[in-house]
Amino acid sequence: MERKNAWERYDDTRKKEVFSFAEDYRQFISTCKTERECVTEFKTRAKEAGFRDIKDIIASGEKPVPGARVYAENKGKAMALFVIGTRPLEEGMNILGAHIDSPRLDIKQNPLYEDTDLVLLDTHYYGGIKKYQWVTLPLALHGVVAKKDGSVVQVCIGEDPADPVLGVSDLLIHLAADQMEKKLAKGVEGERLDVLIGSMPAAKEEKEEDAAEKPAGKVKPAILKILKETYGIEEEDFLSAELEVVPAGPARDYGLDRSMIMGYGHDDRVCAFPSYAAIEGMGTPEYTSACLLVDKEEIGSVGATGMQSRFFENTVAELLAAMGDYSELKVRRALTNSRALSSDVSAAFDPNYPEVMDKKNCAYFGRGVVFNKYTGARGKSGSNDASAEYVGAIRRILDDAGVCFQTAELGKVDQGGGGTIAYILGNYDMLVIDSGVAVLNMHAPWEIISKADLYEAKRCYEAFLQNR
Repeated sequence: MERKNAWERYDDTRKKEVFSFAEDYRQFISTCKTERECVTEFKTRAKEAGFRDIKDIIASGEKPVPGARVYAENKGKAMALFVIGTRPLEEGMNILGAHIDSPRLDIKQNPLYEDTDLVLLDTHYYGGIKKYQWVTLPLALHGVVAKKDGSVVQVCIGEDPADPVLGVSDLLIHLAADQMEKKLAKGVEGERLDVLIGSMPAAKEEKEEDAAEKPAGKVKPAILKILKETYGIEEEDFLSAELEVVPAGPARDYGLDRSMIMGYGHDDRVCAFPSYAAIEGMGTPEYTSACLLVDKEEIGSVGATGMQSRFFENTVAELLAAMGDYSELKVRRALTNSRALSSDVSAAFDPNYPEVMDKKNCAYFGRGVVFNKYTGARGKSGSNDASAEYVGAIRRILDDAGVCFQTAELGKVDQGGGGTIAYILGNYDMLVIDSGVAVLNMHAPWEIISKADLYEAKRCYEAFLQNR
């Protein structure tokens, strides 16, 4: 059952809508490269769109009514947004769930060292990456440094055209005979992904002044001086820092026809952005709509800001309490009666690597939002596997709304696999299916998506939130 290319359906007016939405998204991922930056941006947009912090609603004693717009933030790294429906919350919600973390290099807690007059930062990679893809690229440093006095310093180096960039060096081809004999997984090892940040020795007078307090080395003192003067950061402040190394520079239109976008972090911000856009543009729904934007999916959805935390469940309880309708049973009913889309990316067919795909059951660029009835690996292990009845209901909603969609698996059966937050939502006994945008170069520093698929994802999420 071959699906029609979405571009063939568009008239000039619709194409303008596609490109306009894609440009908003391109600018978003160009500046929001960490989960914290995503939450900050979504929170700003939400406030402008009339969403109010649930803490303020609780403090004022207000009672959310149908049409009320509410958001809850989780430690600056995750958030949930709600538009209250006309039906009681215990009858369930329509939920969009996406993650806003992406593979990257994290700076270790004791990272700064000097070797042969070069200063580097030691890293620990985050999520599943091909390590060899991260060398010889211009890289940027994003994140926060929390100081002992309680202040938090925001760091962003490498994005402004006037900024310097950082990077990981690689072995020159002339001396790489042994390296080239290794398997790809061992060609560049994790402990070699250290980021070069400086090479200029400190001035003589700087080294001699307070010499007893200066760190050993010629260059490291100069780097620490720059950090102190620019950010007020001491070396020990790295102990309480969260600094992420990401590709430097903006996302770009891709292809001579500008039909695609190349950027860092499409997985999974290419689903998070249209999920947010869908709930922002809503009127008053029948069933309460929710949008979850969570952290830590790339490492198992663990921790206080991951989907496995009690944040979402607790927020639903707070909503019911604010409505004057709380009971533990109603929280359970609200969750089990909900329906959800786990909004995460899928692998796009690549003509350069056709051998890993079943061409009848894979996603293609330009054919619309992708639905994966199941993900997982080795016999669907770790998968949610949506029910046939739920898939049928989704088909009806999308066909009625004229949304372009396709179905897919994540490659051939024994080739590999992957997972999403779908199974965690399914643990609440709600109906869940994976849906999202097809991606080329997934988990590489620079990934590629189709603007048509991005646009159809937004239309899909809008239709889902409004219907059952």
